[in-house]
Parts: sequence; structure tokens; C-alpha cells
Amino acid sequence: MKAVERLSGSQKAAILLLCLGEEAAAHIFESLEDSEVRDISRCMIDMEHIDPELARAVLEEYKEAKGNDLRVYIKGDVFARNAILGGENHERAEYLIDQVTAGIEGRPLETISKMHPRMVASLLETEHPQTVALILSTQKEDHASRVLMELPEDLRGELLYRIAKIENVSPEVIGRIEDALQREIGAVVSQDKKQVGGVDKVVEILGSMEKGADQVLPGIEAADADLAEEIRRRMFTFEDLVALDGRSMQTVLREVSTDSLTLALKTASDELKALVYSNISQRAADMIEEDLDAMGPRKLSEVEVMQMEIVKVALKLEEDGSLVIPGRGGGGDELV
Repeated sequence: MKAVERLSGSQKAAILLLCLGEEAAAHIFESLEDSEVRDISRCMIDMEHIDPELARAVLEEYKEAKGNDLRVYIKGDVFARNAILGGENHERAEYLIDQVTAGIEGRPLETISKMHPRMVASLLETEHPQTVALILSTQKEDHASRVLMELPEDLRGELLYRIAKIENVSPEVIGRIEDALQREIGAVVSQDKKQVGGVDKVVEILGSMEKGADQVLPGIEAADADLAEEIRRRMFTFEDLVALDGRSMQTVLREVSTDSLTLALKTASDELKALVYSNISQRAADMIEEDLDAMGPRKLSEVEVMQMEIVKVALKLEEDGSLVIPGRGGGGDELV
């Protein structure tokens, strides 16, 4: 089998663009999807020398063979970076640079993010809890929460406690973790400190858990009551708006459109709906009820996005001092 036939599409595209040069690559990147740019860029970074026969075969396959001396020596990481940054959309370019860099520097952890949660849990079950906590803290919150639910129930609280206590992790620590994973999924050791873990990470993981959040918080509370209280304060949801008094609810509702409110109430409890209806006009309440009855099935994710937007409004108003959300901050001061 010819060497060119063993190449993936991304590898062929990488070779072609390396032969065409950075300016041409930049123009082509602008017309590709982000995922395609990432895949091709990562192939480029792995290349330092392109065999002339292979380059010629790729160029012939694309019917763009040029000249006889096609040997190309390149610094793949520099080329890929320059090609990405050569486009006009600088915000997208910086985002892609971050994405490609993350993929190169953290491949084992990136691979874990694509594995089935049960498989990840099986891989980690014999590791020390601190190691498991570090690995989970590098994953996206929804994936980390699913992996967590595959681990023993009595271990979940301890892991979340450890994640909450993690701040900056040295390259040596990340390196040791990736060395331990190398046999299973390969590794490229990180060269920079990574911001992982922390209370925000725990809140995001708990928020992504379909169930079980209330079961693990007592375990954290047993180890650190203040930390558990901080996590609870940050875990503010749409349903928590039911704790607002009438005036505060009116303040929030003034900042929210009727259409947004209607969609957000699609999955709301009767108690929260009653609070909302009691703080708007009867006519507005009747219209929302009618619209909810007539509303067909909607994606849960759409409803949750709208609910989070209203939560953000409430948190912003709290930050501005326009209202106080019971149970959040305030240093325990009594409201008067």
C-alpha cells in the first residue's frame, strides 16, 4: 500500500497546506469549520520533514503538482500558528490557537474527555483520590459529573472536597499524572501551569449532575463546613428564585421579557409560578398561562438556557445592590 493511502484526510490536507505556504493556508482556514482547523493544525505540528515523494503524491491527488523539488522542511507549530493567525477574524484565531495548544499539551486528558464515563471510572478506580480529583478537575463539568456518578458513592464527597481545594497545579504534577496514563492513552506532558479545580469547578460539576448533589454535600460539610456553605451559596438555580420576596421578584421581572419568562416557566414548580403570577398583572399572568398551555414540546436545554439567563439577571441585580437574595452572602446580616 502506498504511503499516501495510509494518510488520513487531515494529514493530507496538512501536507498540502504546508506545501502551499502560510498565506494560502490562512485563506483556506477561514473557509473551514473550527474542528477541521484544529485537526489539520495538530497534524502540522507533528510534522518536521515531508518526504518529497509523499508531498508529490498528495499534490498530484489534488491535481496541484508544482515543480520537481518538493522537499519541504518546516517548523510545524510555527506554521500552524501563523496560518491560523493569518485570517481576518482575530477573535476566532485566538480561540483556535488555545484549542490547538490544549490538544497538543494535554492529549491524555483530552482523550479521557471522549471516553465513556464508566470506562474512565474503571481506569481511575485504583488511583489515589487526590489523583482522581486532579484528573476530574481538568474535564468539562458535565463529563466530570457523569464519571463521578460511576464511582463509589462514599467516594464522591471526598473527591469534590479535594477538587475544591485544588488551585494551580505544577507541570511536574500534571506530568506525573500523564505519565501514569501514558500506557493506556498516550501522553504529552504539559509545559505550563494549569488552572484546575477550585470551588467554581465543584459548583459546575454538581450543577451538571442529574442526581446525587444533595447526597455528596454532607460529606464535604463533614470535612469543611465553611467550604460546604460556600458551595451551597454558589449553587443558585432558577427554582431558588422562589425565596425572593414580592418586591425583589418584581425587580427581576422588570428586566425580563414576557417571551423569555414564559419559556423559563415551562418546567418551573407550581410554587415558583404562583410567585411570578402574584407579582405581575392578572392579564399578563393569564396570557402566560395560555401560552404555556399552547406551547408544544421544547428542548430542555432551551428552557434551561433561558432559566439561566434570568438567574444571571437576578445575580447581577444582587451585585448592584438592587435586591438581596436570601441565603446568599450578606455576611449573615439580618434584613430590616
